[in-house]
Amino acid sequence: MNYIAWHPPSVGAVYVSANTDNVAEEVAWVVGDQPIWKSEIEEAYQNMRYEGVPVAGDPYCVVPEQLAIEKLYLHQAEMDTIEIPDAMVFQNVEQMLNGYIMNLGSKEKVEQYFNKSIPALRESLREMVRNRGRVQEVQRNLTKDVKATPAAVRRFFEKIPTDSVPWVPLQVETQILTVAPAVPREAVEDVKARLRNFTEQVNKGESQFSTLAILYSEDPGSAARGGELGFSGRAEFVPEFSAVAFNLNDPKKVSKIVETQYGFHIIQLIEKRGDRINVRHILLKPKVAEKDLTEAVNRMDSLRSDILDKKFTFEDAVFFSQDKTTRNNKGHMVNENTGSTRFQMSELPQEVAKHVADMEPGDISEPFIMTDPKTNHEIVAMVKLTSRIPGHKANISDDFQLVKSMYENSRRQEILDDWLANKIKNTYIRIEDGWRNCDFKNKGWIK
Repeated sequence: MNYIAWHPPSVGAVYVSANTDNVAEEVAWVVGDQPIWKSEIEEAYQNMRYEGVPVAGDPYCVVPEQLAIEKLYLHQAEMDTIEIPDAMVFQNVEQMLNGYIMNLGSKEKVEQYFNKSIPALRESLREMVRNRGRVQEVQRNLTKDVKATPAAVRRFFEKIPTDSVPWVPLQVETQILTVAPAVPREAVEDVKARLRNFTEQVNKGESQFSTLAILYSEDPGSAARGGELGFSGRAEFVPEFSAVAFNLNDPKKVSKIVETQYGFHIIQLIEKRGDRINVRHILLKPKVAEKDLTEAVNRMDSLRSDILDKKFTFEDAVFFSQDKTTRNNKGHMVNENTGSTRFQMSELPQEVAKHVADMEPGDISEPFIMTDPKTNHEIVAMVKLTSRIPGHKANISDDFQLVKSMYENSRRQEILDDWLANKIKNTYIRIEDGWRNCDFKNKGWIK
């Protein structure tokens, strides 16, 4: 057999793990010239359990097979000289660590759960994230030429067994018109005064910034963590926030007040690492006056009456909408998950779904107050139900994009399965006694 450039280790070789201070540990598999350690398998299984990844079968069969597949892909990545940018790895690792700390409650609990210090865990995560990225890049390269012609999609659909044709839940298409009442100057000044007071308390040592964030910040994602946002790059914040946050140098100082589309912030530096920073912030949002919301609802109601009286169409009225995205699209809402105008009810903003639920195609809702998902500010909206597509088994005419996606995924998987089978066939693989008695997902591991 012609093995690829990977050579087996010599018979009787002693395996010594770099992570065990020169103490020999058990080798479960050897793939090419790469051993898979028992400790490596246990660590991978622990990560899978934390992430909630289901393991279909004996983990001491499933996990080492997955690690062996990863090593085959990584060998291909080496041959293709595929690397993942350090900045991307750093960003993902810090996000994961921040998530661990938030979910488990503290750095100490994270260290206890993973039985590693934070620096050691960070290094382990770097390797895991880098490897995952390289594997995904290899897979993308292998499947990048997959193209779906209408004829191929049709043939694919015709071969799907009747009982395997997917069920498509109820979907709707909607148009929306929104108005955002102006925030009163008094509300803005009140918010700024409160933020200046917080800054003064921190500077005088009367309060901790993190405590004030927990008590008063209106950012639901960070308030519980004392306003901490985790290590981030410039592009991850809106420009106004980044411009101030990345100019902070003293962790004891509080920034000037920053206005963004979300409201008003004050920021405190926690730590800088290269081109990334970890900061905490307090967000306060000036509220629209109740009378202004009521006035906007009344104006929108008059507009609705004119539409119902056929003085002009809903599409004409959308010209006055304050949401640029939908205004330029004749009011049509676009599903960010699919890029289409179709939504399952659960994918719509809650307030929109509530009104659409009992509407018929062509109906226009009464005006209602909702939270703008982009800014979290209160706005007044009115929606028109364009169409309602009842739940049904997928068909080629109504659900071509869904079937096309199914075809492309199936074709990609075929390519990857064929590639993997060939790699297994032409790579030296040895599975040690005690690790062989498994019903492996892929054939050919035991030679």
